[in-house]
Amino acid sequence: MADKSEAGFAWQVGVWDRMAEIYQQEIDRRFAPVIQKLLDRAMLRPGEAVLDLGTGTASVAIMAASMVGPTGRIMALDISPEMLAKARARIGVSSLSNVELAEGRAEAIPASSGSFDAVLASLSLMYVIDRAAAAREIARALRPGGRFVATAWAGPENADIVLFQQTAGSFAPTPPVQGVGPGALADPEPFLAQLAAVGLRASCETDITSFQFSNFADAWTALAGVTTATLEPSIQDQAKAAVTDRMWPRPLSPREFRNATHIITAKKLE
Repeated sequence: MADKSEAGFAWQVGVWDRMAEIYQQEIDRRFAPVIQKLLDRAMLRPGEAVLDLGTGTASVAIMAASMVGPTGRIMALDISPEMLAKARARIGVSSLSNVELAEGRAEAIPASSGSFDAVLASLSLMYVIDRAAAAREIARALRPGGRFVATAWAGPENADIVLFQQTAGSFAPTPPVQGVGPGALADPEPFLAQLAAVGLRASCETDITSFQFSNFADAWTALAGVTTATLEPSIQDQAKAAVTDRMWPRPLSPREFRNATHIITAKKLE
């Protein structure tokens, strides 16, 4: 099992490394409404210490840094060196001095116990291989009374992005680890139970967020281009046809993606 988990982790690192450029160009701005909902519920205050799990290109970390101010601090954690390189460049341009970048995973947070007032995870926990271990680590890293806020997509029947990615992904080889990816937290209840088991009183609400692509080709490049790049051309054509048949009857026309988005909030017991 450990070997399979490590193979899955290495596979994920490779995917996110390859995704870094397109993520910064095409995805960050489209996910801005999700980030805003996350931060609205986090209610960060000046001087607080915050962990951003799965920071990607640091969109959450940068906004959180301005909320906690110069007396606060942000640790931005990600498994992908390429994502962290993008994050480092963005943070350098913004001249922020209160953001620390770190390579690591939610199952083994590189920080001492009780380090943070808040832990944030914007659309990242869907990709965690061992969410029970992640729950334990989140609880360990939080101070008593600390908050946890995460977002995750609902299932394909309620989230267009999940329907798109799962339809395209069904043509790709089976990944080394199951139970991760878009839609993995479509039912958040098992994860809420894992949080409760480690002393985090958790609840979930669901809201709708949306973004748009001007045509199918742009959406394919942003949402499936990297993960299907190794498919044989004929298989890739079949995948594209399946997505257009199901979601995009006029491929040259724009389309709005409406996505039910789970917002998980929790508090560590005093």
